[in-house]
Amino acid sequence: MLSACSPTPKERVLHFDGIENARELGGLVMQDGRTIRTGKLVRSGELSNASDADVSLLKSRFELSDVYDFRFERERSSKPDREIDGVTNTWLSTLPQAFVDAFSSGRADTAVVQSAGLLETVASYAFNPKAQELADRLYPAIVMDPTSQKRYGEFLQGVLDAEGGVLWHCSQGKDRCGLGSAFVLAALGADRKTIVEDFSLSNVSYAPAVEALSARITQMGGGEKELAFIRAMVGVSVENFESTLDLIDARYGSLNVYLEKALGFSAEEQAALQSKFLE
Repeated sequence: MLSACSPTPKERVLHFDGIENARELGGLVMQDGRTIRTGKLVRSGELSNASDADVSLLKSRFELSDVYDFRFERERSSKPDREIDGVTNTWLSTLPQAFVDAFSSGRADTAVVQSAGLLETVASYAFNPKAQELADRLYPAIVMDPTSQKRYGEFLQGVLDAEGGVLWHCSQGKDRCGLGSAFVLAALGADRKTIVEDFSLSNVSYAPAVEALSARITQMGGGEKELAFIRAMVGVSVENFESTLDLIDARYGSLNVYLEKALGFSAEEQAALQSKFLE
């Protein structure tokens, strides 16, 4: 008997006119051999530039009923999501307040790193020790922050209660969105390899920007610390993500226990989510 195989990264990528870093979770194989239903669960960057064709695809192919926006207030107000008729847009900022304050006090918005005019500005942050420290601390801070935990728990409950397809996003659809995806996948029964591979795919989406900025950092005399900052803040740091999973395991025993104890999403609710989205 042939075992089920997960779709390739290329097969999961969704091509939109104005939505970046989009892919669905459908088709991924869980530890028990069941697969995630296609056309139900989508992760992406912000929806501020979504075209008419993008909206049509989301409503037809994914029967979208709910959008969850993990951005903080300044991000959301400066680039509001496009309104989609019949779709509920729920705002759940998942960035700890200390990081919101840091971003709001002058740190570069990484959503604009692909703009050539801002190349020098963004690159300069790579040489700032405080910025480097923030990049290293980002994922652990999010998963251990009580407010962030509460909001991710509300998100999981929303996915369970949704009447149709669900899309979640942050600004670039990589860090906060990536953690949300990891929690959904864990609740559905994915193994660590699948969770890490899904998280790492954002590096494919943002490879051109990372390459361009890394080249500039090298020209400016930067070393590994500066390059690691660019990889983490323009793409994603898989190393930091895996360390964060290790931290969760050390504190809670497993990611599924973390969902129950920290996010308030019980084992029974995790089983219900599996019943709803697996086949």
